[in-house]
Amino acid sequence: MKRILFLCVGNSCRSQMAEGFARKYLKNWEVFSAGSKPEGYVHPIAIEVMREKGIDISKQRSKGINELPDYPWDVVVLVCSEEECPFVPGKNVEVWGVEDPKGKDIDFYRKVRDEIERRVLEILKKYGD
Repeated sequence: MKRILFLCVGNSCRSQMAEGFARKYLKNWEVFSAGSKPEGYVHPIAIEVMREKGIDISKQRSKGINELPDYPWDVVVLVCSEEECPFVPGKNVEVWGVEDPKGKDIDFYRKVRDEIERRVLEILKKYGD
């Protein structure tokens, strides 16, 4: 089984959405997300825009990288920019640099959500299920 890790700073929006999409599309993967400074909650607007796609991330929780299992990661995705994101080594590392929607309106969250969904589907094409 392959393992994928999505990293960002707060682990409340972008990486949580990525985790939700990965759980939907990467059926045979173990999926994790974490942040360098976890907010301690999943942002309500992130939950709302993911529900619009039929994905419930309300049970996911914001966590720090210190809470991750000590796995060899097949894919590590830095959802934020390289300068902001924590670094965890992986066989394959991708930097997405998705803009943080926190503090923006719901339409911006939708834009970020759709970009993350597209990129998770690219992961599926690139590395398989």
